[in-house]
Amino acid sequence: VVRRSLLQRYEHQPFISCLAGFYSCRWKRYQRERTEPGKCCCSMVTFCFSLVFLYTWGEGKNDYNNFDWYNYGNLGFWFLWSLVILIVAAVLFAYISLLLVLAMCLLAEGQQLYLHWSHKIGTFLVLGFSISSLFALSILWRDHGKTVRLSFQVTAPYLHIGAIVIMVLLAWPVALHAIRADKKVTQVIIVGPYLAILLFLFLIPLGMYSPCIREMGTLGPKPALIGHRGAPMLAPENTEMSFMKTIEHGGDGLETDVTISYDGVPFLMHDDTLRRTTNIQEVYPNDTGKAASFFSWDALQKLNAGTWFLKNKPFVGMGSLSEADQNQAMNQSIYTLSSFLRLADSHNKLVIFDLYRPPEKHPYRNLWLRKVLDVILNESKIKRHLVLWLHNSVRSFVQSVAPGFQHTMGRKAPIEDLLKHNIVKLNLVYTDMSSEDIRKYAEANITTNFYVVNEPWLYSLAWCSGAHSVTTNAVHLLKDLSQPLFLMAMTPQQYNIMWILTDLTSAFLISLIFAL
Repeated sequence: VVRRSLLQRYEHQPFISCLAGFYSCRWKRYQRERTEPGKCCCSMVTFCFSLVFLYTWGEGKNDYNNFDWYNYGNLGFWFLWSLVILIVAAVLFAYISLLLVLAMCLLAEGQQLYLHWSHKIGTFLVLGFSISSLFALSILWRDHGKTVRLSFQVTAPYLHIGAIVIMVLLAWPVALHAIRADKKVTQVIIVGPYLAILLFLFLIPLGMYSPCIREMGTLGPKPALIGHRGAPMLAPENTEMSFMKTIEHGGDGLETDVTISYDGVPFLMHDDTLRRTTNIQEVYPNDTGKAASFFSWDALQKLNAGTWFLKNKPFVGMGSLSEADQNQAMNQSIYTLSSFLRLADSHNKLVIFDLYRPPEKHPYRNLWLRKVLDVILNESKIKRHLVLWLHNSVRSFVQSVAPGFQHTMGRKAPIEDLLKHNIVKLNLVYTDMSSEDIRKYAEANITTNFYVVNEPWLYSLAWCSGAHSVTTNAVHLLKDLSQPLFLMAMTPQQYNIMWILTDLTSAFLISLIFAL
């Protein structure tokens, strides 16, 4: 407008003609800047992938220990890889978020985002890291997807409200940039994806379910806590100290793993070899790869089962160990099944254990179950109702010689089959958690236990779903929860009203912003 006015009034004056040309150049540059939203799209895509990976990895914290032990087995040394990945993901997400905020501010002012070459490289590094990490998770850790889906059952209502708030805040820069665009195509490119995402968020509660949305007074009792190999965050796993820590923190049961020594003594050991949880490299350096069951009990007694815990510092919480606890951990030895059962019986704690059959050429390969039953029934004389019998082979024989055990199945099955075999409890991996199945089994007086549940959000989901108990590494943490996290004390109908009001309010505000 200025250029045209100057040319019409002063077209014969050189200075004014030059000034008009200057305005013409500025106007063309402004047109070019305000109609190029494409350079912000890469930052937006990178932000989305980075957010998805950060959420996915953050919600998988329950299995960080398994991830780190997997790397330990492959690399031969201990390192908290899971925590490093989480920190890197958080830093990269913060970086790309800052770039995106700056881009939105510049676009709101009608200016173009000029990225320095270093930021361009940084953006593509974040994008590459996020995509490659998500791909690796989908291939190498497929169960992780189930964990993320479970997390949505407790976080989805809150994520929905947060996403709606973000879309309202983004309405101003989106509307401003769309209005400034000259071409209809550009306006559609800007506004179309925004409205599509907004519509998706408006309707997503239709396919959302959360057992933590429930009316006050309908929440079931807090799930019982069974210490997974004792309290492995506080003491060396499968040792007397570990089980005592579980008992001290109010655990309701103890879980362990049982194998048989070469001379027929059942003892507690999870791994096939002794390399990870003993000092065998110092005592028997030539036998580090030898199966644990091929050692005699006398040889096993010479090993220390606690120094590895202090040396590797594998768990969060190690720094809180007192000097007395450290001294106690350094003096732990391999624990026998008989001592374990006597300890549980004296404190009236439930016991559940995985039984490992000895390998071929072992003298007790065909007698191992009888040996275990002999220890349970004759040596320890534990109260039979405290034993959750999990091993499925020769179950009918066990029921005949040891009536009173609580027979437990390690997989889902039709209720008719479970009742036929006198099953009273299911011991399931937590990724199989379903409030509908829990309710169905409970109606048949079959309780459910889920393993391994360490994170408060996952324990909260088990609580809201009606689980009877969980096996956990973190008895000392979960015992302090007085109510489930993310609990919404309202009926589903009340939540639907809140959802509709949220959508209507946000739609009104966004429409008002576009009108302004």
